[in-house]
Amino acid sequence: MGRRADRRARRRAGRRGRALVRRMGAVSRTTTRSSVFVDRVYVPEGLAPGRGERGRWPFTVPAVAQLLEEDLAFTRPVTFLVGDNGSGKSTLVEAVAESFKLDAYGGRLARVHGRPDPTKTPLGEVLRADTTRAGARMLAGPRKNKKGFFLRAETAFDMTENLGGVPGYWDEDTSRMSHGEGFLTMFRAMFDAPGFYVMDEPEAALSFTSCLQLVGVMHQMGESGAQVVCATHSPILASTPGADIVEIGDDGFHRVQWEDLELVDHWRRYMSNPAAYLRHIVP
Repeated sequence: MGRRADRRARRRAGRRGRALVRRMGAVSRTTTRSSVFVDRVYVPEGLAPGRGERGRWPFTVPAVAQLLEEDLAFTRPVTFLVGDNGSGKSTLVEAVAESFKLDAYGGRLARVHGRPDPTKTPLGEVLRADTTRAGARMLAGPRKNKKGFFLRAETAFDMTENLGGVPGYWDEDTSRMSHGEGFLTMFRAMFDAPGFYVMDEPEAALSFTSCLQLVGVMHQMGESGAQVVCATHSPILASTPGADIVEIGDDGFHRVQWEDLELVDHWRRYMSNPAAYLRHIVP
């Protein structure tokens, strides 16, 4: 517990320091603008919820509460939001998708037949994206040039069951494939051009080997001019070379190195000594 308390104290101190630097106007951005479409997401002061509304979900989630006070910048083509169940990573990633005009239900950007009433999530109603020139051109351009997709675990299975062979999607009959094979087919077909791609726990249907294949897909996407924002609790996906990692937890969000992720620490210790964990679970 002492180790965790020390870690949280360092994180809070680091956030206060970064906030001070931003107020002084001395932040340096390392964004590769030719390959990134969204620079940051933020809640404008005029749209921020009032004091009473902040006492209700999702604004009580620490990461969301922090986002009301400071922006979340994207500094690399591939960004992972890593956290445990209930940490708020899915809430954040849904709103990020909505800020780029993607439907929170999932699907591609500028699709012709979307939901008849795509009601936004509470955070999506107030979150805004600061786009780069490339992102602004894409959103303002013709539909055929709009490349983006929001993949969420809850709806991806329905897509693999129903969209195989549909014009504009993929030719293979993914309804006859395993979940993992269908997911990878969808990844390769829909994420094949520079664009803005958002994913929520894509590892849900994937084996260890398939997760490794997805690491290769994501790395190639970042190298080829796409931008990826992915919520995950997979240490494998988060290890994608060159990716930025934002850890989400009880104390909000902060950037970390892969080896410093609490998730990685737990997996490493569990694989080394499962009994140390299981003795608290199995009598």
